[in-house]
Amino acid sequence: MTAAPALRSADTWHPAEGVVVRGTVLLLPGRGEHPGVYGRFGRRLAYDGYRVQAFADVGALADATRLAEQVDTAREAGAPVVLAGSDTGALLALAASAGAARPDGVLLVGAPATLPAGGAAEERPVWHDELTARTACPVHRGLLAADPDFRPGRLGVPVPAELAAAAEAATPDLPVLVLHGLADPVAPPAAARRLAARLKRAELVLVTDGLHDVLNDAAHRSVAAQIVQWLERLRADRTTLPHLLTASSSWEGTTS
Repeated sequence: MTAAPALRSADTWHPAEGVVVRGTVLLLPGRGEHPGVYGRFGRRLAYDGYRVQAFADVGALADATRLAEQVDTAREAGAPVVLAGSDTGALLALAASAGAARPDGVLLVGAPATLPAGGAAEERPVWHDELTARTACPVHRGLLAADPDFRPGRLGVPVPAELAAAAEAATPDLPVLVLHGLADPVAPPAAARRLAARLKRAELVLVTDGLHDVLNDAAHRSVAAQIVQWLERLRADRTTLPHLLTASSSWEGTTS
C-alpha cells in the first residue's frame, strides 16, 4: 500500500534568528482560505517566539490521519505543539486531536455548527455579503478583495457531513481555547458556547463585535494577545494551565 503524501505546508513564520522557539502552532485554514491569508497572524506570534506553520489544501476528514506526523515533526524539547484551525479547519483540528494526532493543545476559531439547524439550505452569499461576514478590518478586506488565490463564495458550501460528525463526536482530553466572534453571522455564538461546554478542558473567549474571521478582524491584535497568553500558560504547565497574571481595577465596585 502506498503511503499517503504528507500535508503541504505552504507558509511558515519563524521567530527571529537566535530566539528560542517557545512552541509551534499548526494552522488549518477554513473555507475559501489559503495559508497566506494568515501572514499578519503568523508574524505576530513569531514576534513572541512561536513558530506558525499553515497548511494548504486541507479540510477533509481524510487529512486528519496525516496530521499526527506533522505534530510529531514539530516537537522540540519543552515546546508545546498546538493544532489550530479556523472555520472548517477548526473542525478538522478538533477531529484530528481526538484521533492519532496528540498535540499539547487545540485552538478552535470560528468553528461552524456541526448539527443541522433544519429548514432549507441557505444560498451562497454574494461577495460583498461574504466580505462583510468575514471581517470589519479595512486592511484585511482590501487584501482579500485583491487576493487572486482567495476563493470567494466558499462560506456558502455546506460543512462535509463526515467532518461534522467526527468533530461532534470528538472530546479530546486536552486544553482547548475556543475563540468566536459575538457578531459572527456564519457560525452563531451559541454553537461556540455549546462546543466549549461539551469539551473537558475548554476555555471560551468571545470577541465583542467580532465577525467570522476573528484572527483577521478589527480586534486582531487583542485576539493574538489572548492567544499568546494562553500559549504561555500552556507552556508553563500543560496540566493546570495556571493563570500568570492577576488583573484588578481601582474603579471596581465604585458607583457614579
